[in-house]
Amino acid sequence: MNNYLFIAGVLSFLLGAVHSVLGEYLIFKKKRIKRRIVPSKGSLELRERHLRILWSTWHLASVFEWCIAGLLIKISLIENFQEIELINFILELISSTMFFGAILVLIGTKGKHPGWFILLLIGGLTVV
Repeated sequence: MNNYLFIAGVLSFLLGAVHSVLGEYLIFKKKRIKRRIVPSKGSLELRERHLRILWSTWHLASVFEWCIAGLLIKISLIENFQEIELINFILELISSTMFFGAILVLIGTKGKHPGWFILLLIGGLTVV
């Protein structure tokens, strides 16, 4: 088992979970009408349809993170995965995605959101 990839997979899963839970609590909780699942309480700056797609996209990021977590954990359990060209390509894509994501979050939040560090850590753990 590759411990680095396994840890990266666990971190990816946790990042997706924390992202969804905190997003619901800190952002979308006050935007709901009568306990509906999808928030619909828009404002002058953010209409209902925009709020709905923002909510969907927010959770889509978490779903993608869980998918990446599954890939990393599965790959971590394969012996001699370095010999398989497709797996190396998948790991290169995952690490590049995490590094670029870290840069986007770092710049977009001026380093105040901790997500950039977790993304950077996952990217570093997946470089094989």
